[in-house]
Amino acid sequence: MSSTPYGLSANENPYPPLPSVRELLAAESARINRYPDRFATALTEAVARRHAVPAGHVAVGAGSVGVTLHLLHSLLVGEGAADGGADGVPGAREVAYAWPSFEAYPHLTALCGGRSVQVPLTGHRHDLEALADAVTAETRAVIVCNPNNPTGTVVRRGELERFLDQVPEHVLVVLDEAYREFVRDEDVPDGVELYRERPRLAVLRTFSKAYGLAGLRVGYAIAHEPVAAAIRKAVVPFGVNALAQAAAVASLGAERELMERVEALVKERHRVREGLLAAGVTVPPSEANFLWLPLGGRTSAFAEACAAEGVTVRAFPGEGARVTVGETEANDIVLRVAARFADDAAR
Repeated sequence: MSSTPYGLSANENPYPPLPSVRELLAAESARINRYPDRFATALTEAVARRHAVPAGHVAVGAGSVGVTLHLLHSLLVGEGAADGGADGVPGAREVAYAWPSFEAYPHLTALCGGRSVQVPLTGHRHDLEALADAVTAETRAVIVCNPNNPTGTVVRRGELERFLDQVPEHVLVVLDEAYREFVRDEDVPDGVELYRERPRLAVLRTFSKAYGLAGLRVGYAIAHEPVAAAIRKAVVPFGVNALAQAAAVASLGAERELMERVEALVKERHRVREGLLAAGVTVPPSEANFLWLPLGGRTSAFAEACAAEGVTVRAFPGEGARVTVGETEANDIVLRVAARFADDAAR
């Protein structure tokens, strides 16, 4: 067993923050007796500059999870939901999304009193036709995770644009792009470019993955003013702490250096997938910082074998394992375990 435990279960960035960001955090820590900027002004303005959008179109929160909660609250509980369901009775509102997808969606929907409508993936990918067909008069939001977590698969430009054209006006489409920086498929659209002409599209981004700030909890939404304003009304005061705000602003300033790390992870993703395929393991193409191994009934045994070698992976029992692309040493352990499993299955 490895003497060093490796965590490949949470899609964390294996690189620590840049030295310049760590120095800034050390300096800022001397001021944590003071409250942070409640409105995250500097961060909001930095995000707006980065994406060339109005500051009023930006809403920040404690990771994209926090922003998603505020957004769903605005649609299912807040003023934006005041019309109730089709019969005018509150409490019948729905949120539709593919499944399996990000595990927080059902939890956040339930927290806001909504009903989840889960549409099965087809070939590990979103079935946008089925997702569009699942929309009813009660639907308030449809979430498209692109790349999808846990499968790493993507929705491409043409199919996404057709889907957006199909969705009725009473529904907000939420494009969750937590892994956007890892995408190399040129036919996968940038949601921020799509949102500019689509008032009923909101885009989610995070500093947790590519920027390596998962422990500080900071993310944001970009949406047109009515949607962004509704999110901001639902936020917890001082929800993004001072260290997170400072680190996020600094990381945007050091984006070129950070993206070199992202490129290294993309190359490692390719290496690991090629190794798994060579070992006889099925792995769908991924545009995220993780890979999906659809192992079915052998999933739990695979996860246990990885753990015995000092690596934790995220098991979805009976379905598959999601494996983060992490340190080379950890990735090599996964390759060895996967090869052994493939050999056992072939016997």
